[in-house]
Amino acid sequence: MDITQTIILAILQGLTEFLPISSSAHLILMPIIANWEDQGLAFDVAVHVGTLVAVIIYFRKTLVTITQDWILSVQQKKTVGDSRLAWAVLFGTIPVGLAGLTFNSAIAEHLRDPLVIAITTLLFGALLGWADWRGKRVRDEHQLNWKDILFIGVAQAIALIPGTSRSGITITAGLMLGLTRQAAARFSFLLSIPVIFLAGGLETFELIRASVSVNWNHMFWGALIAGISAYACIAVFLRLLQSIGMWPFVVYRMVLGVILLLVIV
Repeated sequence: MDITQTIILAILQGLTEFLPISSSAHLILMPIIANWEDQGLAFDVAVHVGTLVAVIIYFRKTLVTITQDWILSVQQKKTVGDSRLAWAVLFGTIPVGLAGLTFNSAIAEHLRDPLVIAITTLLFGALLGWADWRGKRVRDEHQLNWKDILFIGVAQAIALIPGTSRSGITITAGLMLGLTRQAAARFSFLLSIPVIFLAGGLETFELIRASVSVNWNHMFWGALIAGISAYACIAVFLRLLQSIGMWPFVVYRMVLGVILLLVIV
């Protein structure tokens, strides 16, 4: 990798991790379009660390509050403050954790394909548009019940398929359940923390097991640039979400999906 590839892929990861347009699809497609060699597992670990740090820093106050309340709820064996939201994040992560352990190898081997990405980009883009159009947008993330959390958690597990978009499908599920746009996005971003941590941990384990040589300079810059772009993306996205809605991302997904189909066919 040269520095140009490092910068472009890091920015791409930082932006697409939290926008509802699929980071995995863009990281698969970009090297194909630019005729680059695969960026490698070490770089994937680095940019995941960057985006994880970004979302933790952005939601640091919320995380401190729900963690403290969660600890008290465990000690007192009852709901305390915002402990319910902490339990929601933990419970909502279980489906994707189980699905990842069960299907990760099969997905990596059979579904990292431009045709799959084109289909999922179009299908789940259309579903996002429908949910944004039909959603009642009257609830916040603190009003989710356990069935709601399970529904969003299962939706998140589907995002293991490239092109689906983890943030996209969890926001879609939230909108379908009547969450406001901001609430659906906030819960999606909180759910991303354990998921990115687990994905990064799995990639780190595979990296150690494979004894891959590491370019620490590229890893450092990749993590830093991905983190900065991810933080900026979260801040701007949440600020503009009420006014712009999901349609710019729906249109982008439709255009990208059609272009991919035309190129493939």
